[in-house]
Amino acid sequence: MTTERLPELARFSEQHGKFRYCSCMRWRMKSTEYQRSTKEERVEALDALVNEGTPIGVLAYANGEPVGWCSIAPRETLSALERYRALPRLDEAPVWSVVCFFVDANFRGEGLTLGLLRAAVAYARSQGAAIIEGYPVEPGRLYAYMGSPSTFEAAGFRDVTPRGQARRVMRYSVK
Repeated sequence: MTTERLPELARFSEQHGKFRYCSCMRWRMKSTEYQRSTKEERVEALDALVNEGTPIGVLAYANGEPVGWCSIAPRETLSALERYRALPRLDEAPVWSVVCFFVDANFRGEGLTLGLLRAAVAYARSQGAAIIEGYPVEPGRLYAYMGSPSTFEAAGFRDVTPRGQARRVMRYSVK
């Protein structure tokens, strides 16, 4: 996501109310900050991150229109994730985190999520990422927007969930 693509992100957001409600800020803002913010403030906050040069994610396109989203960013830019006890850091290594997918209903079931994840990995790699993490859940469960384990496996991620931890962690190591 670049400043040049902000109009496309705005179009995607305006066409997808569920995406717009969160504007992919749930893991970027501290919980209290997120709860106190309005939908419009979250939209503005995401735009501000792009304008500051902070990585936020990648869009997928069909016929020139944005139809899918994958949030990927350095973990340290995800304040709520950094504080989330169910997904503590595994080690001190710098990590990029995949925390959200959103695909237009007309394009679901066509493999777009996997394509978005592969594009996100390529983007993070181009920015110097050595380790990329995802926190998938089984389909139909809470936080389903974080992707499914099978999608991460298909993209070459491996399960590194610590024994006894309820929330799954999958990693991709750039070679």
